[in-house]
Amino acid sequence: MAFLEALKAQFRPSDNLEDAQVATLTKDAKPTPSDDGSSVKQEPVPTAAAGVAKVEAVQAVYGKYGKYCLWVGLAMMMIVFELDNSTVYTYQNYATSSFNQLSLLSTLSIAVTIISAVAKPPIAKISDVIGRGETYLFTISCYLLSYILCASSKTINAYAAGLVFYALGQTGTQILDQIIFSDISSPRWRGLILGLSYFPFLITPWVAAFIAESVTREGGIGWRWGIGMFAIIMPFASSFIIITLLYLQRKAKKSGLVLTQRITVYDFCSLIDLGGIILLCGGFAMLLLPLTLAATTTSRWHTPWIDALIALGAVFLIALVPYEKYVAKHPVVPVRYFRNMSIVLACVLGAIDNVGFSATHVYLYAWSIVAHDFSVRNATFLVYTNGVTQCLFGIMAGAIMYKTRRYKSLIIVGAVIRLVGYGVMIRLRGSDNSTAELFVVQLIQGIGSGFIQQIVVVAAQIVVPHAELAQVSALVLLTSFLGSAVGSCIAGGIYTNTFKDALRHRLGSGASQETVNSLFNSITGVLPDWGTAERTAVNMAYSDVMKWISIAAEATGAPLLICALFLPDKRLE
Repeated sequence: MAFLEALKAQFRPSDNLEDAQVATLTKDAKPTPSDDGSSVKQEPVPTAAAGVAKVEAVQAVYGKYGKYCLWVGLAMMMIVFELDNSTVYTYQNYATSSFNQLSLLSTLSIAVTIISAVAKPPIAKISDVIGRGETYLFTISCYLLSYILCASSKTINAYAAGLVFYALGQTGTQILDQIIFSDISSPRWRGLILGLSYFPFLITPWVAAFIAESVTREGGIGWRWGIGMFAIIMPFASSFIIITLLYLQRKAKKSGLVLTQRITVYDFCSLIDLGGIILLCGGFAMLLLPLTLAATTTSRWHTPWIDALIALGAVFLIALVPYEKYVAKHPVVPVRYFRNMSIVLACVLGAIDNVGFSATHVYLYAWSIVAHDFSVRNATFLVYTNGVTQCLFGIMAGAIMYKTRRYKSLIIVGAVIRLVGYGVMIRLRGSDNSTAELFVVQLIQGIGSGFIQQIVVVAAQIVVPHAELAQVSALVLLTSFLGSAVGSCIAGGIYTNTFKDALRHRLGSGASQETVNSLFNSITGVLPDWGTAERTAVNMAYSDVMKWISIAAEATGAPLLICALFLPDKRLE
Protein backbone atom coordinates (compact mmCIF):
# COMPACT_ATOMS: atom_id res chain seq x y z
CA MET A 1 0.00 0.00 0.00
CA ALA A 2 2.82 2.35 0.84
CA PHE A 3 4.34 1.67 -2.56
CA LEU A 4 1.06 2.42 -4.34
CA GLU A 5 0.63 5.65 -2.40
CA ALA A 6 4.16 6.71 -3.31
CA LEU A 7 3.48 5.85 -6.94
CA LYS A 8 0.24 7.82 -6.95
CA ALA A 9 2.02 10.78 -5.38
CA GLN A 10 4.35 10.94 -8.39
CA PHE A 11 1.40 11.84 -10.59
CA ARG A 12 0.03 14.57 -8.34
CA PRO A 13 1.40 18.11 -8.07
CA SER A 14 3.62 18.75 -5.06
CA ASP A 15 1.93 20.77 -2.35
CA ASN A 16 4.96 23.00 -1.90
CA LEU A 17 6.14 23.39 -5.50
CA GLU A 18 6.18 27.04 -6.45
CA ASP A 19 6.77 28.52 -9.87
CA ALA A 20 10.35 28.98 -8.77
CA GLN A 21 11.49 25.42 -8.34
CA VAL A 22 14.87 26.36 -6.93
CA ALA A 23 16.81 29.20 -5.45
CA THR A 24 20.00 30.67 -6.74
CA LEU A 25 22.32 33.62 -6.46
CA THR A 26 21.10 36.64 -8.43
CA LYS A 27 21.60 40.36 -8.51
CA ASP A 28 18.65 40.64 -6.12
CA ALA A 29 20.27 38.42 -3.51
CA LYS A 30 20.43 40.06 -0.10
CA PRO A 31 23.92 40.57 1.36
CA THR A 32 24.55 39.27 4.86
CA PRO A 33 27.72 39.47 6.96
CA SER A 34 29.89 36.39 6.95
CA ASP A 35 30.63 34.56 10.16
CA ASP A 36 33.91 36.37 10.75
CA GLY A 37 32.55 39.72 9.62
CA SER A 38 35.40 40.17 7.16
CA SER A 39 33.41 39.71 3.98
CA VAL A 40 29.93 39.67 2.61
CA LYS A 41 28.13 36.62 1.35
CA GLN A 42 24.84 36.44 -0.49
CA GLU A 43 21.75 34.49 0.36
CA PRO A 44 19.99 32.62 -2.43
CA VAL A 45 16.75 34.11 -3.66
CA PRO A 46 14.11 32.04 -5.50
CA THR A 47 14.28 32.93 -9.16
CA ALA A 48 13.82 30.34 -11.88
CA ALA A 49 13.80 26.75 -13.02
CA ALA A 50 16.59 24.45 -11.88
CA GLY A 51 18.67 24.54 -15.05
CA VAL A 52 18.65 28.34 -15.24
CA ALA A 53 19.38 28.54 -11.52
CA LYS A 54 22.34 26.20 -11.85
CA VAL A 55 23.81 28.30 -14.66
CA GLU A 56 23.49 31.50 -12.66
CA ALA A 57 25.01 29.78 -9.63
CA VAL A 58 27.85 28.36 -11.74
CA GLN A 59 28.66 31.88 -12.92
CA ALA A 60 29.04 32.88 -9.26
CA VAL A 61 31.48 30.09 -8.37
CA TYR A 62 33.50 29.19 -11.44
CA GLY A 63 36.13 31.85 -10.84
CA LYS A 64 39.01 32.38 -13.21
CA TYR A 65 39.96 28.77 -13.92
CA GLY A 66 36.42 27.46 -14.03
CA LYS A 67 35.56 29.87 -16.81
CA TYR A 68 38.66 28.86 -18.74
CA CYS A 69 37.66 25.21 -18.37
CA LEU A 70 34.23 26.00 -19.78
CA TRP A 71 35.74 27.74 -22.79
CA VAL A 72 38.20 24.90 -23.42
CA GLY A 73 35.43 22.31 -23.10
CA LEU A 74 33.20 24.19 -25.49
CA ALA A 75 36.09 24.61 -27.95
CA MET A 76 36.84 20.86 -27.92
CA MET A 77 33.17 20.09 -28.40
CA MET A 78 32.77 22.51 -31.30
CA ILE A 79 35.82 21.10 -33.11
CA VAL A 80 34.53 17.52 -32.98
CA PHE A 81 30.95 18.62 -33.63
CA GLU A 82 31.95 20.37 -36.84
CA LEU A 83 34.24 17.51 -37.90
CA ASP A 84 31.38 15.08 -37.42
CA ASN A 85 28.95 17.34 -39.25
CA SER A 86 31.35 17.74 -42.17
CA THR A 87 32.04 14.03 -42.68
CA VAL A 88 28.84 12.16 -41.74
CA TYR A 89 26.88 14.27 -44.26
CA THR A 90 29.26 13.05 -46.99
CA TYR A 91 28.94 9.42 -45.90
CA GLN A 92 25.16 9.61 -46.30
CA ASN A 93 25.61 9.73 -50.08
CA TYR A 94 27.61 6.50 -50.00
CA ALA A 95 25.37 4.81 -47.44
CA THR A 96 22.22 5.39 -49.49
CA SER A 97 24.03 4.42 -52.69
CA SER A 98 25.26 1.17 -51.09
CA PHE A 99 21.62 0.29 -50.41
CA ASN A 100 20.68 1.45 -53.96
CA GLN A 101 18.43 4.12 -52.44
CA LEU A 102 20.07 7.42 -53.41
CA SER A 103 16.66 8.84 -54.30
CA LEU A 104 15.77 8.54 -50.59
CA LEU A 105 18.55 10.96 -49.70
CA SER A 106 16.19 13.94 -49.59
CA THR A 107 13.60 11.95 -47.60
CA LEU A 108 16.22 11.00 -44.99
CA SER A 109 17.49 14.57 -44.98
CA ILE A 110 13.99 15.92 -44.37
CA ALA A 111 13.25 13.36 -41.64
CA VAL A 112 16.50 14.26 -39.87
CA THR A 113 15.75 17.95 -40.27
CA ILE A 114 12.23 17.58 -38.87
CA ILE A 115 13.52 15.68 -35.84
CA SER A 116 16.30 18.23 -35.40
CA ALA A 117 13.76 21.04 -35.53
CA VAL A 118 11.05 19.71 -33.24
CA ALA A 119 13.53 18.35 -30.68
CA LYS A 120 15.09 21.75 -29.96
CA PRO A 121 12.32 23.26 -27.76
CA PRO A 122 11.96 20.18 -25.50
CA ILE A 123 15.72 19.79 -25.11
CA ALA A 124 16.08 23.49 -24.30
CA LYS A 125 13.19 23.26 -21.84
CA ILE A 126 14.63 20.14 -20.20
CA SER A 127 18.00 21.89 -19.82
CA ASP A 128 16.16 24.69 -18.00
CA VAL A 129 14.62 22.17 -15.61
CA ILE A 130 17.34 19.59 -14.88
CA GLY A 131 20.50 21.49 -15.87
CA ARG A 132 22.83 22.01 -18.82
CA GLY A 133 25.34 19.31 -17.83
CA GLU A 134 22.74 16.59 -17.34
CA THR A 135 21.07 17.39 -20.67
CA TYR A 136 24.47 17.38 -22.39
CA LEU A 137 25.01 13.84 -21.11
CA PHE A 138 21.73 12.76 -22.69
CA THR A 139 22.51 14.24 -26.12
CA ILE A 140 25.96 12.64 -26.25
CA SER A 141 24.36 9.28 -25.38
CA CYS A 142 22.08 9.72 -28.41
CA TYR A 143 25.13 10.45 -30.55
CA LEU A 144 26.85 7.27 -29.34
CA LEU A 145 23.82 5.08 -30.03
CA SER A 146 23.41 6.57 -33.51
CA TYR A 147 27.00 5.82 -34.52
CA ILE A 148 26.60 2.20 -33.45
CA LEU A 149 23.30 1.76 -35.32
CA CYS A 150 24.43 3.48 -38.55
CA ALA A 151 27.81 1.77 -38.71
CA SER A 152 26.30 -1.69 -38.19
CA SER A 153 23.19 -1.22 -40.36
CA LYS A 154 22.38 -3.94 -42.87
CA THR A 155 19.36 -2.22 -44.43
CA ILE A 156 18.27 1.31 -45.24
CA ASN A 157 15.67 1.06 -42.47
CA ALA A 158 18.29 0.26 -39.85
CA TYR A 159 20.42 3.13 -41.13
CA ALA A 160 17.43 5.46 -40.94
CA ALA A 161 16.81 4.37 -37.33
CA GLY A 162 20.37 5.37 -36.51
CA LEU A 163 19.83 8.75 -38.14
CA VAL A 164 16.91 9.40 -35.77
CA PHE A 165 19.23 9.20 -32.76
CA TYR A 166 21.90 11.10 -34.70
CA ALA A 167 19.44 13.95 -35.23
CA LEU A 168 18.59 14.02 -31.51
CA GLY A 169 22.26 14.07 -30.54
CA GLN A 170 23.23 16.68 -33.09
CA THR A 171 20.34 19.07 -32.48
CA GLY A 172 20.63 18.73 -28.71
CA THR A 173 24.34 19.44 -28.75
CA GLN A 174 23.89 22.39 -31.09
CA ILE A 175 21.19 24.09 -29.01
CA LEU A 176 23.08 23.45 -25.76
CA ASP A 177 26.28 24.95 -27.20
CA GLN A 178 24.40 28.07 -28.26
CA ILE A 179 22.62 28.32 -24.92
CA ILE A 180 25.82 27.99 -22.89
CA PHE A 181 27.66 30.52 -25.06
CA SER A 182 24.71 32.89 -24.59
CA ASP A 183 24.59 32.17 -20.84
CA ILE A 184 28.13 33.43 -20.33
CA SER A 185 28.05 36.46 -22.67
CA SER A 186 26.29 39.84 -22.66
CA PRO A 187 23.91 40.88 -25.47
CA ARG A 188 26.51 43.24 -26.94
CA TRP A 189 29.15 40.50 -27.11
CA ARG A 190 26.76 37.70 -28.02
CA GLY A 191 26.84 38.05 -31.79
CA LEU A 192 30.64 37.98 -31.82
CA ILE A 193 30.83 35.11 -29.33
CA LEU A 194 28.32 32.99 -31.27
CA GLY A 195 30.24 33.76 -34.47
CA LEU A 196 33.56 32.80 -32.91
CA SER A 197 32.01 29.59 -31.57
CA TYR A 198 31.91 28.32 -35.14
CA PHE A 199 35.55 29.25 -35.80
CA PRO A 200 36.53 25.54 -36.04
CA PHE A 201 34.27 25.33 -39.10
CA LEU A 202 36.79 27.50 -40.95
CA ILE A 203 39.20 24.56 -40.76
CA THR A 204 37.29 21.31 -40.24
CA PRO A 205 35.64 21.07 -43.71
CA TRP A 206 39.04 21.11 -45.41
CA VAL A 207 40.35 18.46 -43.02
CA ALA A 208 37.09 16.53 -43.38
CA ALA A 209 37.47 16.48 -47.16
CA PHE A 210 40.77 14.60 -46.90
CA ILE A 211 39.33 12.27 -44.26
CA ALA A 212 36.23 11.51 -46.34
CA GLU A 213 38.32 10.89 -49.46
CA SER A 214 40.60 8.51 -47.56
CA VAL A 215 37.65 6.69 -46.00
CA THR A 216 35.57 6.24 -49.18
CA ARG A 217 38.28 5.56 -51.75
CA GLU A 218 38.88 2.04 -53.04
CA GLY A 219 40.77 0.20 -50.34
CA GLY A 220 39.73 2.72 -47.65
CA ILE A 221 38.08 1.76 -44.38
CA GLY A 222 34.62 2.53 -45.83
CA TRP A 223 31.76 4.76 -44.76
CA ARG A 224 30.78 2.42 -41.92
CA TRP A 225 34.07 2.88 -40.07
CA GLY A 226 34.04 6.54 -41.05
CA ILE A 227 30.90 6.89 -38.93
CA GLY A 228 31.90 4.33 -36.29
CA MET A 229 35.14 6.06 -35.28
CA PHE A 230 33.09 8.91 -33.82
CA ALA A 231 31.71 6.48 -31.24
CA ILE A 232 35.14 6.87 -29.62
CA ILE A 233 35.97 10.46 -30.54
CA MET A 234 32.69 12.13 -29.52
CA PRO A 235 32.41 10.83 -25.93
CA PHE A 236 36.06 11.71 -25.29
CA ALA A 237 35.74 15.25 -26.65
CA SER A 238 32.51 15.95 -24.79
CA SER A 239 33.71 14.60 -21.46
CA PHE A 240 35.59 17.81 -20.62
CA ILE A 241 32.60 20.16 -20.88
CA ILE A 242 30.23 17.69 -19.20
CA ILE A 243 32.57 17.05 -16.25
CA THR A 244 33.24 20.79 -15.89
CA LEU A 245 29.53 21.67 -15.85
CA LEU A 246 28.62 18.91 -13.40
CA TYR A 247 31.54 19.79 -11.11
CA LEU A 248 30.68 23.49 -11.05
CA GLN A 249 27.00 22.74 -10.47
CA ARG A 250 27.95 20.51 -7.53
CA LYS A 251 30.27 23.20 -6.19
CA ALA A 252 27.47 25.77 -6.37
CA LYS A 253 25.12 23.40 -4.57
CA LYS A 254 27.66 22.80 -1.78
CA SER A 255 28.04 26.57 -1.44
CA GLY A 256 24.31 26.86 -0.83
CA LEU A 257 23.67 28.84 -3.99
CA VAL A 258 21.33 26.24 -5.45
CA LEU A 259 18.56 24.94 -3.22
CA THR A 260 16.64 22.09 -4.81
CA GLN A 261 13.67 20.03 -3.72
CA ARG A 262 12.28 16.73 -4.87
CA ILE A 263 9.62 16.98 -7.52
CA THR A 264 7.07 14.45 -8.73
CA VAL A 265 6.66 13.13 -12.26
CA TYR A 266 3.64 15.42 -12.56
CA ASP A 267 5.75 18.42 -11.56
CA PHE A 268 8.47 17.52 -14.05
CA CYS A 269 5.95 17.19 -16.89
CA SER A 270 4.46 20.55 -15.90
CA LEU A 271 7.84 22.25 -15.76
CA ILE A 272 8.86 21.05 -19.23
CA ASP A 273 5.32 21.66 -20.54
CA LEU A 274 4.91 18.12 -21.82
CA GLY A 275 1.48 18.89 -23.29
CA GLY A 276 2.82 21.87 -25.24
CA ILE A 277 5.80 19.82 -26.46
CA ILE A 278 3.50 17.05 -27.74
CA LEU A 279 1.31 19.56 -29.58
CA LEU A 280 4.29 21.46 -31.02
CA CYS A 281 6.46 18.51 -32.02
CA GLY A 282 3.61 16.25 -33.04
CA GLY A 283 1.95 18.99 -35.04
CA PHE A 284 5.00 19.84 -37.11
CA ALA A 285 5.99 16.18 -37.55
CA MET A 286 2.51 15.16 -38.76
CA LEU A 287 2.33 18.19 -41.04
CA LEU A 288 5.77 18.02 -42.65
CA LEU A 289 6.54 14.29 -42.90
CA PRO A 290 3.44 13.46 -45.03
CA LEU A 291 4.23 16.45 -47.25
CA THR A 292 7.72 15.05 -47.66
CA LEU A 293 6.57 11.57 -48.57
CA ALA A 294 3.93 12.91 -50.93
CA ALA A 295 6.38 15.20 -52.69
CA THR A 296 9.20 12.69 -53.03
CA THR A 297 7.26 9.52 -53.89
CA THR A 298 5.03 9.04 -56.90
CA SER A 299 1.27 8.60 -56.43
CA ARG A 300 1.43 9.34 -52.69
CA TRP A 301 -0.96 12.30 -52.92
CA HIS A 302 -3.78 9.84 -53.57
CA THR A 303 -3.17 7.99 -50.29
CA PRO A 304 -5.90 8.83 -47.71
CA TRP A 305 -3.59 8.81 -44.67
CA ILE A 306 -1.55 11.66 -46.16
CA ASP A 307 -4.54 14.01 -45.96
CA ALA A 308 -5.49 12.70 -42.52
CA LEU A 309 -2.03 13.32 -41.04
CA ILE A 310 -1.78 16.79 -42.55
CA ALA A 311 -5.17 17.71 -41.12
CA LEU A 312 -4.30 16.27 -37.70
CA GLY A 313 -0.99 18.13 -37.68
CA ALA A 314 -2.78 21.40 -38.43
CA VAL A 315 -5.24 20.72 -35.59
CA PHE A 316 -2.36 20.11 -33.15
CA LEU A 317 -0.67 23.40 -34.10
CA ILE A 318 -3.93 25.36 -33.86
CA ALA A 319 -4.62 23.81 -30.45
CA LEU A 320 -1.14 24.80 -29.26
CA VAL A 321 -2.06 28.49 -28.94
CA PRO A 322 -5.02 28.14 -26.51
CA TYR A 323 -3.20 25.39 -24.61
CA GLU A 324 -0.13 27.55 -24.04
CA LYS A 325 -2.28 30.55 -23.11
CA TYR A 326 -4.84 28.98 -20.78
CA VAL A 327 -3.52 25.58 -19.64
CA ALA A 328 0.28 25.48 -19.51
CA LYS A 329 1.85 26.77 -16.30
CA HIS A 330 5.34 26.86 -17.82
CA PRO A 331 4.70 27.24 -21.59
CA VAL A 332 7.38 26.03 -23.96
CA VAL A 333 6.28 28.72 -26.44
CA PRO A 334 4.69 31.63 -24.53
CA VAL A 335 1.89 33.21 -26.56
CA ARG A 336 3.32 36.68 -25.99
CA TYR A 337 6.24 35.74 -28.25
CA PHE A 338 3.88 35.93 -31.21
CA ARG A 339 3.09 39.56 -30.36
CA ASN A 340 6.77 40.52 -30.37
CA MET A 341 7.85 41.69 -33.83
CA SER A 342 11.55 40.96 -33.17
CA ILE A 343 10.88 37.32 -32.28
CA VAL A 344 8.35 36.74 -35.06
CA LEU A 345 10.50 38.22 -37.81
CA ALA A 346 13.65 36.54 -36.50
CA CYS A 347 11.84 33.19 -36.80
CA VAL A 348 10.48 33.99 -40.26
CA LEU A 349 13.86 35.22 -41.52
CA GLY A 350 15.63 32.11 -40.24
CA ALA A 351 13.03 29.86 -41.85
CA ILE A 352 12.97 31.55 -45.26
CA ASP A 353 16.76 31.73 -45.49
CA ASN A 354 17.08 28.03 -44.74
CA VAL A 355 14.47 27.06 -47.34
CA GLY A 356 16.76 28.32 -50.09
CA PHE A 357 19.96 27.07 -48.47
CA SER A 358 18.68 23.54 -47.90
CA ALA A 359 17.05 23.21 -51.33
CA THR A 360 20.29 24.09 -53.12
CA HIS A 361 22.45 21.77 -51.00
CA VAL A 362 20.57 18.44 -50.80
CA TYR A 363 21.86 17.19 -54.15
CA LEU A 364 24.85 19.52 -54.54
CA TYR A 365 27.38 16.86 -53.56
CA ALA A 366 25.92 14.18 -55.84
CA TRP A 367 25.62 16.67 -58.73
CA SER A 368 29.25 17.78 -58.42
CA ILE A 369 30.40 14.14 -58.43
CA VAL A 370 28.28 13.28 -61.48
CA ALA A 371 28.18 16.42 -63.64
CA HIS A 372 31.69 17.73 -62.94
CA ASP A 373 33.56 14.53 -62.12
CA PHE A 374 34.72 15.99 -58.82
CA SER A 375 36.72 13.83 -56.47
CA VAL A 376 35.32 13.17 -53.00
CA ARG A 377 37.67 15.82 -51.63
CA ASN A 378 36.74 18.53 -54.14
CA ALA A 379 33.02 17.79 -53.85
CA THR A 380 33.30 18.20 -50.08
CA PHE A 381 35.17 21.46 -50.58
CA LEU A 382 32.35 22.74 -52.78
CA VAL A 383 29.58 21.75 -50.39
CA TYR A 384 31.19 23.42 -47.39
CA THR A 385 32.47 26.58 -49.09
CA ASN A 386 29.15 28.25 -48.30
CA GLY A 387 29.33 27.22 -44.63
CA VAL A 388 32.94 28.29 -44.18
CA THR A 389 32.23 31.68 -45.73
CA GLN A 390 29.11 31.97 -43.57
CA CYS A 391 31.19 31.32 -40.47
CA LEU A 392 33.84 33.88 -41.45
CA PHE A 393 31.33 36.62 -42.22
CA GLY A 394 29.29 35.66 -39.17
CA ILE A 395 32.31 36.54 -37.05
CA MET A 396 32.66 39.79 -39.00
CA ALA A 397 28.96 40.55 -38.43
CA GLY A 398 29.40 39.93 -34.70
CA ALA A 399 32.33 42.35 -34.57
CA ILE A 400 30.34 45.02 -36.41
CA MET A 401 27.39 44.48 -34.08
CA TYR A 402 29.69 44.92 -31.07
CA LYS A 403 31.12 48.14 -32.49
CA THR A 404 27.87 49.74 -33.70
CA ARG A 405 25.43 48.10 -31.23
CA ARG A 406 23.02 47.70 -34.19
CA TYR A 407 22.19 44.89 -36.61
CA LYS A 408 19.37 45.81 -39.01
CA SER A 409 21.54 47.24 -41.79
CA LEU A 410 23.65 44.07 -41.77
CA ILE A 411 20.71 41.75 -42.20
CA ILE A 412 19.36 43.88 -45.08
CA VAL A 413 22.74 43.62 -46.81
CA GLY A 414 22.69 39.87 -46.25
CA ALA A 415 19.19 39.54 -47.76
CA VAL A 416 20.21 41.53 -50.85
CA ILE A 417 23.27 39.33 -51.33
CA ARG A 418 21.13 36.22 -51.03
CA LEU A 419 18.66 37.53 -53.63
CA VAL A 420 21.44 38.33 -56.11
CA GLY A 421 23.32 35.12 -55.32
CA TYR A 422 20.42 32.84 -56.19
CA GLY A 423 19.96 34.69 -59.47
CA VAL A 424 23.62 34.06 -60.32
CA MET A 425 23.30 30.44 -59.20
CA ILE A 426 20.61 29.72 -61.81
CA ARG A 427 23.14 30.43 -64.56
CA LEU A 428 26.00 28.62 -62.82
CA ARG A 429 24.36 25.26 -62.25
CA GLY A 430 25.27 23.80 -65.63
CA SER A 431 27.55 20.92 -66.53
CA ASP A 432 29.70 23.26 -68.64
CA ASN A 433 30.39 25.86 -65.93
CA SER A 434 33.94 26.17 -64.69
CA THR A 435 35.11 25.09 -61.25
CA ALA A 436 35.85 28.71 -60.34
CA GLU A 437 32.27 29.72 -61.17
CA LEU A 438 30.86 26.97 -58.96
CA PHE A 439 32.96 28.07 -55.99
CA VAL A 440 32.34 31.79 -56.49
CA VAL A 441 28.57 31.43 -56.26
CA GLN A 442 28.99 29.41 -53.05
CA LEU A 443 31.16 32.20 -51.64
CA ILE A 444 28.55 34.84 -52.48
CA GLN A 445 25.79 32.88 -50.80
CA GLY A 446 27.94 32.29 -47.74
CA ILE A 447 28.43 36.02 -47.24
CA GLY A 448 24.69 36.66 -47.20
CA SER A 449 23.98 33.71 -44.96
CA GLY A 450 26.70 34.78 -42.51
CA PHE A 451 25.00 38.12 -41.92
CA ILE A 452 21.48 36.68 -41.65
CA GLN A 453 21.96 33.59 -39.50
CA GLN A 454 24.21 35.39 -37.03
CA ILE A 455 21.66 38.13 -36.41
CA VAL A 456 18.34 36.28 -36.14
CA VAL A 457 19.24 34.50 -32.88
CA VAL A 458 20.59 37.64 -31.22
CA ALA A 459 17.61 39.74 -32.38
CA ALA A 460 15.24 37.34 -30.59
CA GLN A 461 17.38 36.80 -27.49
CA ILE A 462 17.75 40.46 -26.53
CA VAL A 463 13.99 40.98 -26.04
CA VAL A 464 13.55 38.23 -23.40
CA PRO A 465 14.93 37.76 -19.86
CA HIS A 466 17.77 35.32 -19.21
CA ALA A 467 15.37 32.72 -17.81
CA GLU A 468 13.77 32.43 -21.27
CA LEU A 469 16.96 32.61 -23.31
CA ALA A 470 17.02 28.86 -24.00
CA GLN A 471 13.36 28.82 -25.02
CA VAL A 472 13.56 31.67 -27.50
CA SER A 473 16.84 30.36 -28.95
CA ALA A 474 15.20 26.97 -29.47
CA LEU A 475 12.17 28.59 -31.12
CA VAL A 476 14.33 30.49 -33.64
CA LEU A 477 16.39 27.39 -34.42
CA LEU A 478 13.17 25.33 -34.64
CA THR A 479 11.77 27.56 -37.36
CA SER A 480 15.15 27.64 -39.12
CA PHE A 481 15.26 23.85 -39.23
CA LEU A 482 11.65 23.71 -40.37
CA GLY A 483 12.71 25.97 -43.22
CA SER A 484 15.47 23.46 -43.99
CA ALA A 485 12.89 20.67 -44.03
CA VAL A 486 10.74 22.59 -46.49
CA GLY A 487 13.79 23.28 -48.65
CA SER A 488 14.75 19.60 -48.65
CA CYS A 489 11.17 18.73 -49.51
CA ILE A 490 11.26 21.10 -52.48
CA ALA A 491 14.56 19.66 -53.71
CA GLY A 492 13.36 16.08 -53.23
CA GLY A 493 10.10 16.77 -55.01
CA ILE A 494 11.86 18.34 -57.99
CA TYR A 495 14.43 15.52 -58.14
CA THR A 496 11.83 12.77 -57.88
CA ASN A 497 9.43 14.22 -60.40
CA THR A 498 11.87 15.54 -63.03
CA PHE A 499 15.14 13.58 -63.01
CA LYS A 500 13.88 10.41 -64.71
CA ASP A 501 12.18 12.42 -67.43
CA ALA A 502 15.34 14.50 -67.87
CA LEU A 503 17.41 11.31 -68.18
CA ARG A 504 15.05 9.88 -70.80
CA HIS A 505 15.12 13.15 -72.73
CA ARG A 506 18.91 13.53 -72.66
CA LEU A 507 19.80 9.85 -73.18
CA GLY A 508 17.25 9.37 -75.94
CA SER A 509 14.94 6.49 -76.70
CA GLY A 510 17.80 3.99 -76.55
CA ALA A 511 18.08 4.21 -72.75
CA SER A 512 16.45 1.30 -70.94
CA GLN A 513 14.23 1.75 -67.88
CA GLU A 514 16.74 -0.25 -65.85
CA THR A 515 19.51 2.20 -66.76
CA VAL A 516 17.36 5.18 -65.85
CA ASN A 517 16.41 3.64 -62.50
CA SER A 518 20.04 2.80 -61.68
CA LEU A 519 21.21 6.36 -62.40
CA PHE A 520 18.28 7.71 -60.40
CA ASN A 521 19.18 5.70 -57.28
CA SER A 522 22.99 5.68 -57.08
CA ILE A 523 26.15 7.65 -57.84
CA THR A 524 28.52 4.70 -57.38
CA GLY A 525 29.28 2.04 -59.95
CA VAL A 526 26.59 2.89 -62.51
CA LEU A 527 27.83 6.08 -64.17
CA PRO A 528 29.04 5.91 -67.78
CA ASP A 529 32.73 6.71 -68.30
CA TRP A 530 33.68 10.37 -68.23
CA GLY A 531 33.83 11.95 -71.68
CA THR A 532 31.41 9.55 -73.36
CA ALA A 533 28.22 10.79 -74.99
CA GLU A 534 26.14 8.91 -72.41
CA ARG A 535 27.97 10.58 -69.51
CA THR A 536 27.50 14.00 -71.10
CA ALA A 537 23.78 13.32 -71.36
CA VAL A 538 23.60 12.29 -67.69
CA ASN A 539 25.53 15.41 -66.70
CA MET A 540 23.10 17.63 -68.58
CA ALA A 541 20.06 15.85 -67.10
CA TYR A 542 21.39 16.33 -63.56
CA SER A 543 22.14 19.99 -64.30
CA ASP A 544 18.59 20.52 -65.60
CA VAL A 545 17.29 19.37 -62.21
CA MET A 546 19.73 21.60 -60.29
CA LYS A 547 18.65 24.65 -62.29
CA TRP A 548 15.00 24.04 -61.44
CA ILE A 549 15.96 23.76 -57.78
CA SER A 550 17.90 27.04 -58.00
CA ILE A 551 14.87 28.79 -59.50
CA ALA A 552 12.78 27.57 -56.56
CA ALA A 553 15.42 28.95 -54.16
CA GLU A 554 15.41 32.32 -55.95
CA ALA A 555 11.71 32.64 -55.10
CA THR A 556 12.68 32.96 -51.42
CA GLY A 557 14.86 36.01 -52.02
CA ALA A 558 12.16 38.71 -52.19
CA PRO A 559 10.24 37.64 -49.04
CA LEU A 560 13.56 37.46 -47.20
CA LEU A 561 14.42 41.05 -48.10
CA ILE A 562 10.94 42.34 -47.19
CA CYS A 563 11.10 40.73 -43.73
CA ALA A 564 14.59 42.14 -43.17
CA LEU A 565 13.31 45.66 -43.91
CA PHE A 566 10.65 45.35 -41.18
CA LEU A 567 12.91 43.84 -38.48
CA PRO A 568 13.14 46.20 -35.44
CA ASP A 569 16.64 47.59 -34.80
CA LYS A 570 17.17 47.26 -31.05
CA ARG A 571 20.24 48.71 -29.35
CA LEU A 572 22.63 46.05 -28.03
CA GLU A 573 23.53 46.81 -24.42
